[in-house]
Amino acid sequence: MAAASTRHNIIEIADDLFYRGGFEATSFADIAVKAGISRGNFYYYFKTKDEILDAVIDRRLQRTQAMLDGWEAQAPKPRERIVAFIELLIANRAPIMAHGCPVGTLCAELAKLDHVHQERAAEIFDLFAHWLEEQFRALGANETAREWALHVLAWSQGVASLATAFKDGDFIRREVADITGWLDGRIASLSN
Repeated sequence: MAAASTRHNIIEIADDLFYRGGFEATSFADIAVKAGISRGNFYYYFKTKDEILDAVIDRRLQRTQAMLDGWEAQAPKPRERIVAFIELLIANRAPIMAHGCPVGTLCAELAKLDHVHQERAAEIFDLFAHWLEEQFRALGANETAREWALHVLAWSQGVASLATAFKDGDFIRREVADITGWLDGRIASLSN
């Protein structure tokens, strides 16, 4: 396997292990075993766990941006794009019920650890918040765009947290419908 491919594989595996088991609970050995490389070879690619975390955050930022770009390309209207974000809860309900939101769980864990990378991990939330704000501005909500963007982001995080606690897919569907109804109410208020 080429060095770049091996490095990429390590990052993917670390990302999955950090999500499923937590950053702190995941060891170099866990990642090396799953990647099928010796610990000695592992250090060729990453010297510290923080280097791996940095690469995982980069990967998540890139994947999030690609997802947002995809919604921009596929959905012609801002409402449709916001709904795509909201419906991410339904599309990912199984992993969310099992492990929570990948962004929320990582940010919460790093905050508890007072980890130096907690602000970097929060950049993923910033990406979502900025994107949602742009969508609300495109709808004409200039004065309230940031507030509404953060409301949708916070609501979705609350749903993810409770879905993890209660393991209830119907709860997720009901909340997605409520968030979408709230969105449509805000859109209607803009035309008055």
